[in-house]
Amino acid sequence: MFIQNQIILSLGSNQGNRIAQLQESIDLIHKSIGTVVRVSAVYETPSWGFDSDAFYNCALLIHSSLDAKTVLERSLKIETQLGRVRSTSKNYSARIIDIDLISFNDECISTATLSIPHPLFPERRFVLQPIADLHFEWTHPVLKKSFAELLQQCTDTAICTKIGNLNHPLGQYRFQDLNFIAIEGNIGAGKTTLVHKISEDFNAKLILEGFADNPFLPKFYEDASRYAFPLEMSFLADRYSQLSDDLAQFDLFKEFIIADYHIFKSLIFAQITLESDEFRLYKQVFEIMYKETPKPGLYVYLYQNTTRLLENIKKRGRSYESDIPATYLEQVNQGYFNYIKTLPQDKVLIIDISEMDFVNRQEDYIAILALIQQKINAR
Repeated sequence: MFIQNQIILSLGSNQGNRIAQLQESIDLIHKSIGTVVRVSAVYETPSWGFDSDAFYNCALLIHSSLDAKTVLERSLKIETQLGRVRSTSKNYSARIIDIDLISFNDECISTATLSIPHPLFPERRFVLQPIADLHFEWTHPVLKKSFAELLQQCTDTAICTKIGNLNHPLGQYRFQDLNFIAIEGNIGAGKTTLVHKISEDFNAKLILEGFADNPFLPKFYEDASRYAFPLEMSFLADRYSQLSDDLAQFDLFKEFIIADYHIFKSLIFAQITLESDEFRLYKQVFEIMYKETPKPGLYVYLYQNTTRLLENIKKRGRSYESDIPATYLEQVNQGYFNYIKTLPQDKVLIIDISEMDFVNRQEDYIAILALIQQKINAR
């Protein structure tokens, strides 16, 4: 099951080029820890707990599949990469960069190296003021107060002066230029997981295929010849109805629409599973529906080799998929390739993800986003 953790980080710097240090930290966090979804303004504040130069501080909301311990470890690695040398003294000191993990979902975590929520942040205006910019709805699991309430009640009298803004990592992507993006792939390719990530990171309307609700699917895997036609007709009707309804409903609060399928997959699977006379009848019905269905502005096909597909199918543990043969998956891949050849090439992107793990490796996810944006730029 895909998990997207919502994490607040607080960043500070009071040595060297403070703006550059913060910006580079954000870029590295985005590439190696999680998607930087929101970035606060930069605030200048006096040093807290010791005499030194003023700090520049900001806050981030990130989405990540990593656990809290790994987020902390990678944050410390970024600090070291940017030149921070940690003092053995327990006293506060000047620093090139400081990355603090403030909250991790609504969890309470207490270990020798990690305390979540950060125990001191309610007392620090230089942490709370930037977090307020994020407009993130969250309630402290112990104090039962929101960030806004904690800021209002904070007794810290330090003055936080807004001095400017930083570049947002998501600003380089223009997915909203396309009203509708379809992400497709073979069984077990990871298309549903990818559209979940993109929809949450980019505030997109999500359309998911409701395959789990199809009563004919388990029966098909038990007796394909008997249940192939009702299965494919049922899928076609469901896909047509869902896409027609969801694509017709404009959502003012979403940037674009992303789906983990398009209706043409119905013809690809039907051609494999149906007998020739059944397929002729099916195709007549399909072509009527296909003409009336909105087409995606970009069609992305996630290719994985058959070995990886079988591994992924085994991992997700659906009993009715346990006996899918490799030859069937290869037929599905070929069916998609044949369809893709008929589409305008400026609207098609094939991404080989056989060696990628975009859930556990943020750099792979960023690489996929970059390929999508490159295709949009080339249109």
